[in-house]
Amino acid sequence: MTETGLQPESLDLDPAPVAPERDLMSKFDALIAERQALIDTGVTDPFAIVMEQVKSPTEAVIAGRDTILLGTYNYMGMTFDPDVLAAGEDALRRFGSGTNGSRMLNGTFRDHMDAEQALRDFYGVSGAIVFSTGYMANLGMISTLVGKGEYVILDADSHASIYDGCKQGNAEIVRFRHNSVEDLDKRLGRLPREAGKLVVLEGVYSMLGDVAPLKEMVAVAKKHGAMVLSDEAHSMGFYGPNGRGVYEAQGLEGDVDFVVGTFSKSVGTVGGFCVSNHPKFEAIRLACRPYIFTASLPPSVVATAAASIRKLMTAHDKRAQLWANARQLHGGLKAMGFRLGTEAPDSAIVAVILDDQEQAVTMWQALLHGGVYVNMARPPATPAGTFLLRCSLCAEHQPAQLDRVLAAFRAAGQAVGAIG
Repeated sequence: MTETGLQPESLDLDPAPVAPERDLMSKFDALIAERQALIDTGVTDPFAIVMEQVKSPTEAVIAGRDTILLGTYNYMGMTFDPDVLAAGEDALRRFGSGTNGSRMLNGTFRDHMDAEQALRDFYGVSGAIVFSTGYMANLGMISTLVGKGEYVILDADSHASIYDGCKQGNAEIVRFRHNSVEDLDKRLGRLPREAGKLVVLEGVYSMLGDVAPLKEMVAVAKKHGAMVLSDEAHSMGFYGPNGRGVYEAQGLEGDVDFVVGTFSKSVGTVGGFCVSNHPKFEAIRLACRPYIFTASLPPSVVATAAASIRKLMTAHDKRAQLWANARQLHGGLKAMGFRLGTEAPDSAIVAVILDDQEQAVTMWQALLHGGVYVNMARPPATPAGTFLLRCSLCAEHQPAQLDRVLAAFRAAGQAVGAIG
């Protein structure tokens, strides 16, 4: 009998080969061919880089070569902070390497509670929930907050985790044009007034590094009776007087209902979270599937997160240095004639837009051979078929390092014809 107990078991000892139309992997043939064609040109695979050694927040060894890291999201340079490392080492010795369970069962340790308290203190809120990744924070919050008969309204250029959170839930999904307050207003105005609505925004968009007009968008959302979730993954740590994000910088701390973030960027480790002042916020723990049905983070990881978050509360000099670095890199690249994702240094992300994949990959490899690592980004990760090299600055980058980066960009850009 089979496991269902309903049908007699019949074993086929010589099964027929899978027909091509039934091979579930055949849908990836075009992708495989495209990747192979890229490799056949002789370039290094930009999506298979191995860090052989990491020397500091800004330096690593790649393919045996000392390399300046300009594509790691380590915005505040906390990965080698002595206090952060000491907290993780202590938790590792005291609690072991893992939790072997979910937060709802045996997976809540002292350091999970401490990390959530650190978040409450950092954001000045009453509620904080830690997820295993930033992706799961968006997946869990969006799919749990809005359900059947309700609406989730999101920017067309939203992160994949936001889209996946929408798909996992049962709410109706409405998209509006990127950063368009007018289109958001129009689309909200078409929805039933009595229906529940969640507007999902991002403070900084990760591909181009552009900033959302949150103040105007939140005002529109509230006018139509919608709640607001702001993803501050790429602004936490350095935006706003206390480093809470774009929503703080734009004076919206009393108006944004939920703030999602990640530990994998400015905090310098891994994990995700949501914070809120909503009086019923703790109920999320009882209903959120990506929170309930996954193992919790190792205690050493949340211990490093808690230590890092507490240091970020007073990291004013680091914030100032990061913004100075952004101005130096953005200004230098703009002066050379590169086409950039933003007119001004709006964030710690500086995107160099190129003509096509061949030019982008060729320039990416020239930079790598010149000792500079950046991210090569292409569709579907980028909007509207854009090919770009994305630079992510760190507070620990020194002006002399950025001078070397700019020299490498000039040489590589001239070699591929991106600049004159």
